[in-house]
Amino acid sequence: MCNPRCMCERGRKSTAMSNPFAHIVEALDPNIPDHKFYNLSKLGDPRYDRLPFSIRVLLESAVRNCDGFLVKRSDVESILNWKQTQTQSVEVPFRPARVILQDFTGVPAVVDFAAMRDAVKKLGGDPEKINPVCPADLVIDHSIQVDFNRKSDSLQKNQDLEFDRNRERFEFLKWGSKAFQNMRIIPPGSGIVHQVNLEYLARVVFDQNGYYYPDSLVGTDSHTTMIDGLGVLGWGVGGIEAEAVMLGQPISMVLPEVIGYRLQGTPNKFITSTDIVLTVTKHLRQVGVVGKFVEFFGPGVAQLSIADRATIANMCPEYGATAAFFPVDHISLQYLEQTGRDSEKLDYITRYLKAVAMFRDYSNSSQDPDFTQVHELDLSTVVPCCSGPKRPQDRVAVSDMKTDFEACLAAKQGFKGFQVTPELYHVKVPFQYNDKEYSLSHGSVVIAAITSCTNTSNPSVMLGAGLLAKKAIEAGLSMKPYIKTSLSPGSGVVTYYLKESGVMDYLFQLGFEVVGYGCMTCIGNSGPLPEPVVEAITQGDLVAAGILSGNRNFEGRVHPNTRANYLASPPLVIAYAIAGTVRIDFDTEPIALNNEGKEVFLRDIWPTREEIQAVERQFVIPAMFKEVYEKIEKVNERWNALNAPSDKLYTWDPKSTYIKSPPFFDGLTKELQTPKSITNAYVLLNFGDSVTTDHISPAGNIARTSPAARYLTSRGLNPRDFNSYGSRRGNDAVMARGTFANIRLFNKFLNKQAPRTLHLPSDETLDVFDAAERYQQAGLPLMILAGKEYGSGSSRDWAAKGPFLLGIKAVLAESYERIHRSNLVGMGVIPLEYLAGDTADSLGLTGRERYTVVIPEPLTPRMIVDIKLDTGKTFQVRMRFDTDVELTYFHNGGILNYMIRKMSEN
Repeated sequence: MCNPRCMCERGRKSTAMSNPFAHIVEALDPNIPDHKFYNLSKLGDPRYDRLPFSIRVLLESAVRNCDGFLVKRSDVESILNWKQTQTQSVEVPFRPARVILQDFTGVPAVVDFAAMRDAVKKLGGDPEKINPVCPADLVIDHSIQVDFNRKSDSLQKNQDLEFDRNRERFEFLKWGSKAFQNMRIIPPGSGIVHQVNLEYLARVVFDQNGYYYPDSLVGTDSHTTMIDGLGVLGWGVGGIEAEAVMLGQPISMVLPEVIGYRLQGTPNKFITSTDIVLTVTKHLRQVGVVGKFVEFFGPGVAQLSIADRATIANMCPEYGATAAFFPVDHISLQYLEQTGRDSEKLDYITRYLKAVAMFRDYSNSSQDPDFTQVHELDLSTVVPCCSGPKRPQDRVAVSDMKTDFEACLAAKQGFKGFQVTPELYHVKVPFQYNDKEYSLSHGSVVIAAITSCTNTSNPSVMLGAGLLAKKAIEAGLSMKPYIKTSLSPGSGVVTYYLKESGVMDYLFQLGFEVVGYGCMTCIGNSGPLPEPVVEAITQGDLVAAGILSGNRNFEGRVHPNTRANYLASPPLVIAYAIAGTVRIDFDTEPIALNNEGKEVFLRDIWPTREEIQAVERQFVIPAMFKEVYEKIEKVNERWNALNAPSDKLYTWDPKSTYIKSPPFFDGLTKELQTPKSITNAYVLLNFGDSVTTDHISPAGNIARTSPAARYLTSRGLNPRDFNSYGSRRGNDAVMARGTFANIRLFNKFLNKQAPRTLHLPSDETLDVFDAAERYQQAGLPLMILAGKEYGSGSSRDWAAKGPFLLGIKAVLAESYERIHRSNLVGMGVIPLEYLAGDTADSLGLTGRERYTVVIPEPLTPRMIVDIKLDTGKTFQVRMRFDTDVELTYFHNGGILNYMIRKMSEN
């Protein structure tokens, strides 16, 4: 069965066929005739100039790769005709120029590739066909944790511990960089993947194999969209889908609607880019942009630096869009020059983008393309804000933080509620720390982290934090010593300009010493809190607060002991840390008393936009970027010293608890199996709305009483050596046991938060893994019931792999997050969706029923199927295989099985 989109031998031969658009190929510079491009302006089609700029990138890829087989002329026509086809669920192929990965998702990808080589060999094929044909960069940035802080040697100690914990993973990745072509590894300690992408990896325009074409990418991290701020079209995909792209498979995508987002006005002098992005996030969540592109335009865009635009693009997953695109303009070129790109590249980038009408002048409204809808934001209306306490889209104006938090204390348990009884609102729990007496109450800040790709790439907010720290120290302010403070820059460039501008010393005096280069607190690698703090929180059952400059604050993600977590700009992180609580109104209350007992208000020490810009102009210079990035792949001596085997097939170590050959391909044959109906399935878990991938497959610490901990203990490990779930993603035995192990998991069967469920046949309450194992031993299929936005959050392939290994055959939800649905498809798990107006409640579903999902033949995209209950009730749902390609993957048992079968053909 050869699907028309496959990259098989026939497909490779067909690429030699003449491209029907060869007549628009010409040299960009007549003096360099061997450097050509497809001049889309010569299509002579007036529809081209009306296309959104993001759709023009899709069109160029289709034109350049049109071979009548992988990409057809009809695909080009569908994209050109976007104004009509955008609402018709038209499927088109897209060949991104490259792929980017980070180590939490990169390790399982390399594990899959190694296992796929074994499987191809067993089926009689050439294992070396399993090799990236699309350039891939893997940045190691998710492994480092905040174990040490507030010390001058914290960075070195954290990096040493990172290597000690992850040596086996790092050796495996180094093997991958040797065994697979087109795979570059950026070693640990270099920075956060998206900032390294922005400052170093991004080409903007490729110059490869004699052709110029737009840079584009997909990545195995949902915040890959950050690169959209530079005018490079990119978005996050599941790790499984990215693996297929690396192996030469085009992405099959439904041509998206494009929402035009017009920016006008000028932000006031106290506003940061974080305030803007949190405002945009809330607005676009309300608009509803899931599965759509957002493209920014209007005169307000010119008021934003590339770092500001990248901040807005970074949080695209939080407002639900696929991409958040800022076409290239003169400010983009200035950024490329500032970050050390050479003048020759800048020249061909400019000439190429202008030749194909992809260069934007935001002040010229005649360039504005057609959009599906247009929404607007006046930047002058943006106010300082945070988001929380449990979701990034729940924006709270800083002026309302105190009243909002206190309302959350009283509200019913939910996204904006903790259900604290009134008599406990003002409880205080005393404790001793370093021989001094302190107390904690609801809202006390115990974690303050300047972290995450969202903000640490932006000099304006990082220097703003530094200037605030300087003014705070000069005003005689300090920070309580028990607060876990940390500064994890997105690249070495940030440290460079913080030091050169003189603000690093002030940050250090407040407690914000550099602790590492990586995601750290934002991904849940926040490390332990001081034991007296944990005891006080537990004793008082306190709603303690974390404040971080991150993009995710879902329950249980940042730290198990911080039930309230707020996203904020780096300066506001410092402000709330100094205050020591989120229960403060900065407008009417002093931030703190200084060392002389005098009141100091936040407005007294807050730097203006003009102050920050003056420092940025002076100290953020091209030489910094060149110095840092010239040595980025060689500077880590411990990485350089790692030994890795050079064999093309990986030799699996049965004693390893980090790297294990996964069982996904066990028993795989060349022949397809006909899909069968799911008969009499039990419901393993019964969820409400907004179950995140952090709930499904947590990345943080492994609890000592969990099934994963019991497994690791049985393998001879002590709790101090457990590391995190994220670091164990190369071992399916750990990850299956870690599936649904989040302590904040709310399961309707239990009506409380716990990583446990009801084993329905016995009516016993068990850990989720133990219940699933008992069902599997009895040969009983499983399902999940869920509400809206199932699988929101990080693009985590283990959130699909884990349920697959637990024996889950289908998920029935009201709606899905885009990447997670794709991951379920990639693993052969059926995503089912209630029909409009239906919910579990409206259908009277308790989850205790047994479910039969009728799978007819032939299957068609988005078809409606019957579900029959053992109660006699029947209702209909939509099967969310959205394209023919996804159905092909399903018939193969998943995308990787499909690729193995193709690569095993002669």
